[in-house]
Amino acid sequence: MRLVKAKAAWAPALLATWAAWVILAQNPSPPATEFQITAKKYEFAPETIRVSVGNHVKLVITAEDHTHGFKLEAMRINEKVEKGKPVTVEFTPTEAGTFPFECSHFCGLGHKKMKGQLIVE
Repeated sequence: MRLVKAKAAWAPALLATWAAWVILAQNPSPPATEFQITAKKYEFAPETIRVSVGNHVKLVITAEDHTHGFKLEAMRINEKVEKGKPVTVEFTPTEAGTFPFECSHFCGLGHKKMKGQLIVE
């Protein structure tokens, strides 16, 4: 008898999981908004990135001259970007605002000027 009761208790949970899976399969999330970013001597291009709250964002960052870093503290991102090796970071912003990003790997005398901003609307 205990076995029958245990199976009966799991049936609603199993049905709910299956229903959620069916709904998600029919409504796939939209693809990420992708940005190609280049890092080179004391600049990021583009310097400003505009996105919407709740939209999945994919940044593909490539260093053109030597090793740089990419730090976007608000999204808990800090990546080393080696010359010629693209680095991909993905996130979904949950609040509006302007969030700075910067080079986090010393790249020369103009390193402190190597900054940009993420604007989330």
